[in-house]
Amino acid sequence: MLAKVTSKNQLTLPKALMSRFPGTEYFEVSEEGGRIILTPTDLGRVDAVRAKLAALGVQEKDVADAVKWARKRR
Repeated sequence: MLAKVTSKNQLTLPKALMSRFPGTEYFEVSEEGGRIILTPTDLGRVDAVRAKLAALGVQEKDVADAVKWARKRR
């Protein structure tokens, strides 16, 4: 199957492929070994994680501080 990239960097996925992922609107995009990997993603899970972090009072700065702390330990 072929997919074409438009002048605006939009990619249209073939209908035959998308029929294997009914109801999927979002894909996580990554690159691995020179290949583009599309992984179907349920944003409901992302929203659930954000809600849990908010309920725990975790802020973006807390995450940045934790990452900085973890990287210093090497």
